[in-house]
Amino acid sequence: MAICESIRQILEEQARSAGFTRVERVKLAIGALSGVEPEALRFGFDVVMRGGVAEGARLEIEDVAARAWCMPCAANVAISARYDACPQCGSYQLQVTGGEDMTIRELEVL
Repeated sequence: MAICESIRQILEEQARSAGFTRVERVKLAIGALSGVEPEALRFGFDVVMRGGVAEGARLEIEDVAARAWCMPCAANVAISARYDACPQCGSYQLQVTGGEDMTIRELEVL
């Protein structure tokens, strides 16, 4: 719910600064390592958006795969969890390079 509240606050601020009055669609990109549970976000979205510029808006979620750079073999690899081994060489010396964020990718507004 707190994440939904933050999204609502961002949308309300953008509406004031950009001059739109209604949000029809919100597209989020959620990284596999972000700690955000997409189904929980979907559950709270409609409730939190009631009474605001995004009331009734469609929520679309794009899953972003986790990526890491392997220090020993210098490969850029896909991972499924933060402490996975490198699928190329088996090393655990990985530096996460993507999939940790949640961002608002697109808004469809009126």
